[in-house]
Amino acid sequence: MTRSENGAGSLLSRLSARLFRPPADMYLRVNQVDTLREPLNAIRDTVAKCEQQLRVLTNSSGDLREFAEREIAALKPLLLRFAIESPEMIPRQLAESIAYRGEYANALYRAFAGTERPLCTSPQPIPLTSSICHQCHFLLDQYRFWAQAMKQRPRFARKDWEWFYIAQCLFERGFLNPGKRGIGFGVGREPLPSLFASFGVEVVATDQSIEAAEKAGWAKSGQHTHDLSPLNERGICTDDMFFKLVSFREVNMNKIPVDIDGEFDFCWSSCSLEHLGTLQYGFDFIENSLRTLRRGGIAVHTTEFNLSSNLDTIESDGLSIYRRNDIYEFLTKMTNQGFVVSPIDWKPGEGFAELVVDMPPFGRGEPHIRLKAANYDVTSVGIIIQKRP
Repeated sequence: MTRSENGAGSLLSRLSARLFRPPADMYLRVNQVDTLREPLNAIRDTVAKCEQQLRVLTNSSGDLREFAEREIAALKPLLLRFAIESPEMIPRQLAESIAYRGEYANALYRAFAGTERPLCTSPQPIPLTSSICHQCHFLLDQYRFWAQAMKQRPRFARKDWEWFYIAQCLFERGFLNPGKRGIGFGVGREPLPSLFASFGVEVVATDQSIEAAEKAGWAKSGQHTHDLSPLNERGICTDDMFFKLVSFREVNMNKIPVDIDGEFDFCWSSCSLEHLGTLQYGFDFIENSLRTLRRGGIAVHTTEFNLSSNLDTIESDGLSIYRRNDIYEFLTKMTNQGFVVSPIDWKPGEGFAELVVDMPPFGRGEPHIRLKAANYDVTSVGIIIQKRP
């Protein structure tokens, strides 16, 4: 081998050994992305220049050219693992690399939180206010506590945030204690009725009739219930306590019966009111749900929030997405009527999982804090309204 061949081989060997053998946990070191981006792009540019120079070495021996091309070809796949087209693509690329991939994976959450287990045996007050869904909430020990209490693994999923949000809001305000009474609207198969019963709370779980659910398509969705049977499937609560404390009743959320007015310490709904037909029907439901509360009682509702526009949105029989202005006007109305409205945190976060907008079909391994619905980026929002003592 000639001197030039030895030099080129030595250079490429050093590049390969030093620069292209990333540690196995590289994808988990998300806090180093910004510092890695510039050198990785520089390395990629350097290799591209080397390749270009090799093409003009027309006087080089065939062995040298073949050797160099073979070495560069071997290095390119390693570079592609770290190909970063723009800073905006970093979250999606990392998310797709370490995302939740099934019940026994959950690498994405563990990469951020370092553990799935809560450190506390009882959640401490945060305290939560009305708020849109934030990545920082998922990293709280309280989030892991409630995930464990509901017998599920913590992950970056919007629905799981809603359940955590409702439970934490009620707990830190003293409503999840024996002797309290709550009603849930449109509960489907969610774990909250059995969770609240495990704290000694008497719960009335409600959903629409089976006829209405079949007409709207919910009966086949796996998100509707017409009795108690699916509400303790996870075994969150002992059977004796569950059947003692939890009852079921059919309730049309657009026509809350007057016989339950003033019967409960709290009420809740989790992403149900946006399916009532119009934006106004959803607000009418929240207002009517306040009738069911005793003095000092509290309502916690979550729904869809439009991050993209305060002018345009979706409003249809099956789905309506609320804008900031819609919610602001409604909460102002509730305040003027004498209710205590928790101030709302409108600020969109800029965390890793918040920069990824999940695209349909959903459930492909990316964080699901924000999603694309029609032309809008959507997340969840929680609203807290209390009746004065």
